[in-house]
Amino acid sequence: MRSPAARTLTPVTRPVLSVIGCGYLGAVHATAMADLGYEVIGVDVDEAKIKQLAEGTAPFYEPGLDELLQRVEGTGRLQFTTSFETAAERADVHFLCVGTPQRADSNAADLTYVDAALDTLARLLTRPTLVVGKSTVPVGTAERLAARLAELAPVGAAARLAWNPEFLREGFAVQDTLAPDRLVVGVSDPQDAEVLRNVYEPVLAKGTPWIVTDLATAQLVKSAANAFLATKISFINAMAELCEASGADVVALADAIGHDPRIGRRFLQAGLGFGGGCLPKDIRGFMACADELGVQEALGFLREVDDINLRRRARALAQARALVGGDLAGKVVTVLGAAFKPDSDDIRDSPALDVAHMLAREGAVVRVTDPKALDNARRVVSDVELVADPVQACRDADLVLHLTEWRDYRALDPVALKAVVRRPRILDGRNALELAAWAAAGWEVAALGRPTVGGTPQPTVS
Repeated sequence: MRSPAARTLTPVTRPVLSVIGCGYLGAVHATAMADLGYEVIGVDVDEAKIKQLAEGTAPFYEPGLDELLQRVEGTGRLQFTTSFETAAERADVHFLCVGTPQRADSNAADLTYVDAALDTLARLLTRPTLVVGKSTVPVGTAERLAARLAELAPVGAAARLAWNPEFLREGFAVQDTLAPDRLVVGVSDPQDAEVLRNVYEPVLAKGTPWIVTDLATAQLVKSAANAFLATKISFINAMAELCEASGADVVALADAIGHDPRIGRRFLQAGLGFGGGCLPKDIRGFMACADELGVQEALGFLREVDDINLRRRARALAQARALVGGDLAGKVVTVLGAAFKPDSDDIRDSPALDVAHMLAREGAVVRVTDPKALDNARRVVSDVELVADPVQACRDADLVLHLTEWRDYRALDPVALKAVVRRPRILDGRNALELAAWAAAGWEVAALGRPTVGGTPQPTVS
C-alpha cells in the first residue's frame, strides 16, 4: 500500500462532487446536489444516457426530475460525462451510485458493477479524497472496498471510503433527496463524517436527523428497512387471504388495526403486492447475506414474506378466471397498469405485467395500458397488446383489471367506460377504486381481500 502525504480529506466549504453511475439513483442525486449549490460531475459508461441527461432530460420517468434538470442546466454547476478522469481530477467527494441487481444464479446481489466502478476510479485518485457508497450492498462489502480502494489508489490510504445508504421512493425521489426523512453515514474515521456533514449542510439545516454509524451498520440499514416494509405489506396480504376465506373485509381490518400507534395504517394496503427493482431483490439479497454469515435462520421468515407476495398474483388470476365464468380462453381482458407502482415507468418485477402474462398463457386476449411505462414494456413483452389510451384498451373487454393505482384510473368515469366494454366487470387489485360508484353504474365489481354483496364490497368503517 502506498503511503500518502496526508491521510484524510479536510472539509472544504464547497467541495466538488462526482456521482459515479447515472441511473435512477445517481441521476437524481447528481441533479439534486447541483440544485443545492454544488458543482457536480455525473459519470456513466452509457454514452446515450449521458447525452440525454446533458440535454436536460431524464432517461426514465420520475416526477419533478426533468424540471430540476432544466433548472440547474443553465447554472453551469452540473456536468455529465463518460470520463472517470475528469471526475478524479476535479472532485473532492465521489458518490458511488451504480446498480446492484440480483444475480442470475442466486438470490445474492451482483456486485460486478460496484467493483468495476470502484476499481476504475481508484486507479485515478492522486490526492486525498472520500468515496461514498450509496448502493445497496451486503454487509462486509464496504470493508472489502475500502481495502481495495487504498490498495489501488496512487494516494494510498488517503483515499477513504464511507457508506451513505439511499432511501429513495420511486415517484418521490426528488423530494426524498432534497428533504430526506433521515441521513445515515457509516464511517471508520470521525473526520469522514465531518466531511459528509459539511456536504449535506443545506439538507441538515432543514432539521433532517443525522445518524453516524460504523460501516457494517450503515450497510444493514437499507436492507433492514426494506425487509420490514416488505413484511408489513405481506402481513396485510396474508390477512387478505384469511378475509377471502372467511368473508371478512381486509380494508376495514387494516383501518381497525392501523389506529394502533404501534402498528400504523401506512403500507397496510392489501392488494396485488410489491414489485420493482428494490424490495424483491433486496429481501432476497438480505437472505443470501444471512446465509453467508451463517445466521440464515434469523431471516427465514423473509422466505414466507416473498411467497405471500407472489401468491397475490396467482390469487388475482384465480379471481379473474372466476369473474369470467371459469375459462379465460378467448376472453378480452384489459389490464390497467404496467409499471410496478404509480408515478413511475419502472416495470422491473411488475405484478401488473406478471398477471398480464399469466392471463395470456391461459388464452386470454390481453390489452395493457399505462400512462408512462408502455415504452419500457414494449421492449420486453410480446404476448400482450399495449394500448396507450385506457378507454380504447377497454373497448369490447370482457373484464377489466385495475393493477397499478395511477390517479388516471381512479378518475375514470364508470358510466362512460361501461359504454365501451362488452361486459362491465372489474377487479380492483389495489383496493383503490370507489367500487360503490362502479357498482352503482352497473358494473360487477370485485376486489382482493374483500367480500362482495350483490357485486359490491361491503362498506368499510370510516
